[in-house]
Amino acid sequence: MSNLISVRDLRVSFRLGKHQIAKAVRGVSFDVPENATVALVGESGSGKSVSAMAIVRLLPDNAIVDAASRIDYGGRNLLTEPIERLRELRGKDISVVFQEPMTSLNPVFTVGDQVSEVVRLHLGLSRKAAAERTLELLNEVGIPEPRARLGAYPHELSGGQQQRVMIAIAIACEPKLLIADEPTTALDVTVQRQILELLARLQDKHRMSVLFISHDLGVVGEIADSVVVMREGRVRDAGSTERIFDDPQDAYTKALLACRPRLDVRPKRLPVIDDFMNGHAEGLASATSEQRVARPPEAEPLIRARGLRKTYRLKTGLFARKEVDAVKEASFDLYRGRTLGVVGESGSGKTTVGMMLMRLTQPTAGKVLWDGKDLIKLSEHELKAYRRKLQIIFQNPYASLNPRFTVGQILVAPMKIHGIGASDADRLARAVALARRVGLPADAVYKYPHEFSGGQRQRIAIARCLSMQPEVLICDESVSALDVSVQATVLNLLLDLQDEFKMTYIFISHDLAVVKYMADDMLVMNQGEVVERGLSEAIYENPQNEYTKRLLGAIPRGHRPAAVAG
Repeated sequence: MSNLISVRDLRVSFRLGKHQIAKAVRGVSFDVPENATVALVGESGSGKSVSAMAIVRLLPDNAIVDAASRIDYGGRNLLTEPIERLRELRGKDISVVFQEPMTSLNPVFTVGDQVSEVVRLHLGLSRKAAAERTLELLNEVGIPEPRARLGAYPHELSGGQQQRVMIAIAIACEPKLLIADEPTTALDVTVQRQILELLARLQDKHRMSVLFISHDLGVVGEIADSVVVMREGRVRDAGSTERIFDDPQDAYTKALLACRPRLDVRPKRLPVIDDFMNGHAEGLASATSEQRVARPPEAEPLIRARGLRKTYRLKTGLFARKEVDAVKEASFDLYRGRTLGVVGESGSGKTTVGMMLMRLTQPTAGKVLWDGKDLIKLSEHELKAYRRKLQIIFQNPYASLNPRFTVGQILVAPMKIHGIGASDADRLARAVALARRVGLPADAVYKYPHEFSGGQRQRIAIARCLSMQPEVLICDESVSALDVSVQATVLNLLLDLQDEFKMTYIFISHDLAVVKYMADDMLVMNQGEVVERGLSEAIYENPQNEYTKRLLGAIPRGHRPAAVAG
């Protein structure tokens, strides 16, 4: 099999200041064969996206590519080709599907205009022919009612549909190479499955090569023919998908495979990267072989939620209104010291349920009973005491921390509001202790959020919640934006805190593998309704609802060896 793209000794640095240079890619080499899917895998900062963007020369202005680096395509080095030649290749021979479709699609142009622009520019089609080709492409990528969607704007489509439009744009000119940069990371498990199947079908139909970038080996194992594992700008391991999964050679590859929560076991703690890289893998086996036992439910639940409903009134005309039910009916019990997992696709109502418990969203109807009091009927003054007991960790640690406050100020502020601590000095001492408790250095309290990584920021968000000494913690997609290794570290921390403080969790997520690991009890939501509830083990082993079965069937399970013929 001949190679379509050959990357040789790629070195990329970034100029950060007048005298500061950061090395991002340090001598990376790999090949992308014709009609094959190659996956670049690694954590954030590994250099995988930089390596891929170097192929199409879409690096920022402060990037410095070493003169000795080569990216060969068709006998020519793409790194030295004139920019006019690169513009001809982009979109026609080599296309890119980016991670976030909403920021990649132009919000002021219709879907039809954005797809047809590509075929008119590269193929020279007339407006009428381009419109017909656009219709064919939208139909090919599975957009429902494609003719009606031609005049739709990106915000009128779901996340999965937006990604399908991005794929339609990318394959419009039948490219020889499709670069897919984390194309499923932000998508629900069922939509993710659909996109993976779509990419595999298109790759086979158009006989194109795919360079698939991801931090999730579970996803990679289902689509890739070969895998290149990167860390800190270097290739740590490379080979066929079967070899990488069945016989990983590098400690880092073994760590990535082990960090992902499994569906068949629930160890007391998840392995993390440092366990492998620091040579602790042997002792790790006994630590992770011990299975986690859930705390038995008490006779009476801590919180009873009954008939929660949230209806929004939307304006559809000058005087016309229509009602939309975000949550139609949700009832459940929450037991002290246990974790309730809430799963479902985007729009299922799971986050709205968490917001209603916090009274950050006012329910249209229903009750939330705690100590005999209905939280929904409490005044703001009465609710203040319960706000201290009930805290929430939001999905995005970059947006949930005030960038103008130091970590110390972020941790001290809620303590001051709720009268915790005898003095400012006492509260600062508590903040330092909390920072240490979540695995941050003591001097972290004097730094600002932008000085920390995503995983560290999420630890700060957890510490802020702990400053209130809460009884219930709502985790709203709190690990979905993290690399699998950082995710494992945060999940271990949450479990340690639960054991230490006997905390109760509501764990909201679309990642069913993570929920399987964390949750003792489970709610499955679909279109605002609870369609299944019960012990998580029972639901995973024997789901009763068809929607639940579809969700569980879509979980990426990594490489599955082909059955041996008898």
